[in-house]
Amino acid sequence: MSRLDDARDRMIVALDVADTQKATALVSQLGDSVSFYKIGMELVYGGGLDFARDLAASGKKVFLDLKLHDIPNTVKKAAAQVSRLGMTYLTVHAFPQTMKAALEGTQGTGTKILGVTVMTSYDDSDLATAGYAMGVKDLVARRAQQAKEIGIGGLILSAEEVTAMRALIGSSLDLVTPGIRPAGAAVGDQKRVMTPGEAIKAGATRLVIGRPITDAQDPKAAADAVAQEIAAALG
Repeated sequence: MSRLDDARDRMIVALDVADTQKATALVSQLGDSVSFYKIGMELVYGGGLDFARDLAASGKKVFLDLKLHDIPNTVKKAAAQVSRLGMTYLTVHAFPQTMKAALEGTQGTGTKILGVTVMTSYDDSDLATAGYAMGVKDLVARRAQQAKEIGIGGLILSAEEVTAMRALIGSSLDLVTPGIRPAGAAVGDQKRVMTPGEAIKAGATRLVIGRPITDAQDPKAAADAVAQEIAAALG
């Protein structure tokens, strides 16, 4: 794999759109510039599960971002259903019971479970308001240690926490970072952000990038620019 192909594999474009027609148009427009897509709740509830399955069948990698969290039996069965769609990643909230159940549901399949540590739109004050007795860094560290012990595939976390988590848990887990904004892009509703090059150098495995690509005047050119930045950071 060339460095640029590696860079494209590390870039996950978020299809945060309302329906499959818009998603299909974006995928067509982006073409070979993007090999990995994230499909979240908005699109899933707009008919996106069949779209996700078909996208995976076409050769693209797909990250289904459902953030599952329920009683273990429900999570296990839901995760098993998702694994049959050919998804590369599935997210769950990084509570121990939830991570264990999802791992059981996907055992023996090609679907990796990613535990969502702390949403990138949250900061310490948001956690305090929600009743947590610890801040973002301490909670992310606890979730990361639990995820490693359970043996799931990786974590969703802010790029700001990647370096510390690599030191804490090593290289065994994929670290996937949302809140990625190329230099000069609007931050939007994210509170903990980083550029693509910075995130890769910090130790992120893959980067989730949405609006800076999908809302760009030329999405393909924007994706190509991000891939070039990632390739440069890979050295």
